[in-house]
Amino acid sequence: MIGFWTIVLLVFSNIFMTLAWYGNLKLQEMNIITNWPLILIILASWGVALVEYFFMIPANRMGSNINGGPFTLFQLKVIQEVISLTVFTIMITFMFKGEHLQWNHIVSFICMIAAVYFMFRK
Repeated sequence: MIGFWTIVLLVFSNIFMTLAWYGNLKLQEMNIITNWPLILIILASWGVALVEYFFMIPANRMGSNINGGPFTLFQLKVIQEVISLTVFTIMITFMFKGEHLQWNHIVSFICMIAAVYFMFRK
């Protein structure tokens, strides 16, 4: 169950990470923050990223075999990257209508899944 909860926390973490990094572009596209100075956008993004850390740090601590979890640090990182790209793809596809999933994106995801497979091979 620790592995499951680690992955759940990583998913939530990556939702907030994606909002912190790309949400400002959506708000600009919607003409909500068009006149904001860059420093204010950075500070707002940091605020969202802070929430991300409330999920990411416990996920890494819980999931790491250093603390009795089921994953090595290498495995945690590869899992996080796959989750990050999956969450990013889903959110951006729905948030930005001009962005479309293409064949080369799918091939890239297959390569990432292969990376997870090889990371967990003994």
